[in-house]
Amino acid sequence: MGSLVFLLAIPAVMYFVLIRPQRKRQREQAEMMSGIDIGDEVVTTSGIYGFITGKEDDKFWLEIDENVQIRIAKAAVQSRIGEPATPAVESGSTSKEPVDTTGTDDADDNPDKQ
Repeated sequence: MGSLVFLLAIPAVMYFVLIRPQRKRQREQAEMMSGIDIGDEVVTTSGIYGFITGKEDDKFWLEIDENVQIRIAKAAVQSRIGEPATPAVESGSTSKEPVDTTGTDDADDNPDKQ
């Protein structure tokens, strides 16, 4: 009787150790993929960082440098990096970088380089 209980317990343990965590990871990956939008910084499974500049059915356009874009499969996106930002491609939105309005000259900051 004890061995029968043991044999029935093995599938239950396998479910909680193997199947359930895998489904959770798949669900989280699907939620992350559905939340990616134009302007998001992402890293691909091959380690390429860039900004999403366009979306197609099963592909993204990824800007990896100024005026350098590649087309990648959506499945190649590993994760989203930080908060959405403005890519180098002109998208009509304003930049989030702070503007120096103090009017000071930066040349006086380091007198050793004069």
